[in-house]
Amino acid sequence: MRLRQLLIGLLLVELLVLAQLVTVSHPARAQALSLQRVLAATDWLNSKPTSQLVRGKVVLLDFYTFGCINCTHIQPNLRALYRDKSRDDLVILSIHSPETPVEKSRDNLVDSLKEQGVVWPVAVDNDFAIWNAYNVTAWPTQMIFDRAGHLRKTVVGDSQDDAVDSTVDTLIREKGPFS
Repeated sequence: MRLRQLLIGLLLVELLVLAQLVTVSHPARAQALSLQRVLAATDWLNSKPTSQLVRGKVVLLDFYTFGCINCTHIQPNLRALYRDKSRDDLVILSIHSPETPVEKSRDNLVDSLKEQGVVWPVAVDNDFAIWNAYNVTAWPTQMIFDRAGHLRKTVVGDSQDDAVDSTVDTLIREKGPFS
């Protein structure tokens, strides 16, 4: 009986995740959200980004937690984007907002970065301040900002690498005010 309840619970969670597997654009919020909130974070791993680093570049914000299986599914694509796109064109910033007590541990997070090959800046968001500032509701969520710093696309869930890649490619081809 307990196993059946657990399986039903897992099925419900999976259905909720599948319901989140949509690509959402927020043109009305483009001006409202800026990169300043994430750049104001004080606890960073790998390196601390500056406004100069993101100025004139496409920025991908990746909200995740290291124990989330859906989050691990998008890591290979993020590594490919980081490897294949010019640092002059694209900046990836991850925001780690933990789901469980184990994920709140800085040592565990550092170990996971090494395991998953995450070498770009990662903000430690244990109090969900950044998560809440950007109105994130699910792991993983990727927000893609254009060269002028306007939010152009929000992707919620995994299995959407093509949507992320095409948005990044389109925005890289666009010339912004700082190009």
